[in-house]
Amino acid sequence: MPKVQSNGAGVGRRGRRIASSLAEINVVPLVDVMLVLLIIFMITAPMIQRGVDVNLPVARRSAQIAGERIFVSIPLNYRESHIVYLDQEPIRAEILQERIRQKMERATSKEVFLRGDGSVRYQELMEIFDRLRGAGVEKIGMISKLPEER
Repeated sequence: MPKVQSNGAGVGRRGRRIASSLAEINVVPLVDVMLVLLIIFMITAPMIQRGVDVNLPVARRSAQIAGERIFVSIPLNYRESHIVYLDQEPIRAEILQERIRQKMERATSKEVFLRGDGSVRYQELMEIFDRLRGAGVEKIGMISKLPEER
């Protein structure tokens, strides 16, 4: 809306000066910045969502898994850190039993699939087995990959 000033200078019709104020926000730079940020996030988001690096052992015969799946992954650095992954969440091995027990309360089938790195010691694998059995898991499946999946 133009402002009306009754000043002597710049007289328009009937002795009034009309001045327009520029109170508009320029949205073009804002849109440019937002598009650049959107492109940056679209490129970096897939890079951030990596899984746990586990080098699975190879088996000649394996079957597909059906239904709701709970995965426990044992990475190669388990010896030093004693951290396992419940699905994608890193947790300490000491609290694995309680977390599995909580998940088993809601699950229809009491089975867990264990993904262990091929270089994990047998004793470390047995420790996790014992913790899973103590949590009430009835079936523990070992995940491997077929020879052609190398």
